[in-house]
Amino acid sequence: VLQGYAAEMDNPLMAHLISPELQNKKDILFGNMEEIYHFHNRIFLRELETYVEYPELVGRCFLDQMEDFQIYEKYCQNKPRSESLWRQFSDSIFFQECQRKLDHKLSLDSYLLKPVQRITKYQLLLKEMLKYSKNCEGAEDLQEALTSILGILKAVNDSMHQIAITGYDGNLNELGKLLMQGSFNVWTDHKKGHTKVKDLARFKPMQRHLFLHEKAVLFCKKREENGEGYEKAPSYSYKHSLNMAAVGITENVKGDAKKFEIWYNAREEVYIIQAPTPEVKATWVNEIRKVLT
Repeated sequence: VLQGYAAEMDNPLMAHLISPELQNKKDILFGNMEEIYHFHNRIFLRELETYVEYPELVGRCFLDQMEDFQIYEKYCQNKPRSESLWRQFSDSIFFQECQRKLDHKLSLDSYLLKPVQRITKYQLLLKEMLKYSKNCEGAEDLQEALTSILGILKAVNDSMHQIAITGYDGNLNELGKLLMQGSFNVWTDHKKGHTKVKDLARFKPMQRHLFLHEKAVLFCKKREENGEGYEKAPSYSYKHSLNMAAVGITENVKGDAKKFEIWYNAREEVYIIQAPTPEVKATWVNEIRKVLT
């Protein structure tokens, strides 16, 4: 792909086949695929080969390189831009010519999906290896490697949602790390304690998608898009945010194991939040507690 497509975009002999709108868009189309390729070719593959005789110790290999795996997050974040560009130019003569020269049965987009498929496959492979590595040397490393890869997958998934936030006028990067994101029912009470909480319960809840960062929690409204592939992916229009420095939390709301409260400025604003399950609620409450302490 890098030689037969990406490099060909810079080949003067092919220039006449590339439409002007596609020129200089190489970085958008291929993202950091070259970086991923070099990581595997120069570092990770060589590491793996040293464990050919000791497959049960391969977890160490993942742990040593875990930081490098974050290059996949960058690739996945760019994927929607890449896909949208591909859809505009998929029938370009340039791509057809490259595909013909390479004698590929599949078109370029199938290959651009490979890194996304690869990063999701590692956890399956590590799970399989763990199954056959009970009580042997290296089992702990395999478990730790699996946990780390799942962490990277969660970060990739969360960031894919985060890049779909629209209407936020600040810089999301300044809010610190994105810790959690998910959809909830939300009831609000803004009048300083006039309304009793049980009166609130009658009102219809709002559907909100929450993004918990280290410094703020964002409330967004989810919009489903019509379209195919990544265009079907939802976008989130920003509604408001709460600074974590002024947030308090009540873990239990009477009568519902799935509800908790976030309140702001000493209960001036109260948000009753209902999670889809008690387990999701517990995870969020723990994460918010960690931020607050």
